[in-house]
Amino acid sequence: MPFWVSVILALIGMFYFNVFWEAVILFLLSDLLYGVREAKFSGAIFISFIGSLAVFLIIEIIKKKLKFYA
Repeated sequence: MPFWVSVILALIGMFYFNVFWEAVILFLLSDLLYGVREAKFSGAIFISFIGSLAVFLIIEIIKKKLKFYA
């Protein structure tokens, strides 16, 4: 699967399921397998993992504030 398909499916899963840690683990494994140092991020390797963790936490906060999400 291309990376962008994984991103779209992970975002849909984060919204659909109550707690979807599998998306964060997917991006951690992706960084462990294919991650390289990025000069523009001060040599960080786990860019997609950190980004997915941040998005996961933001989505969980938003889901708690929505009235129609049980």
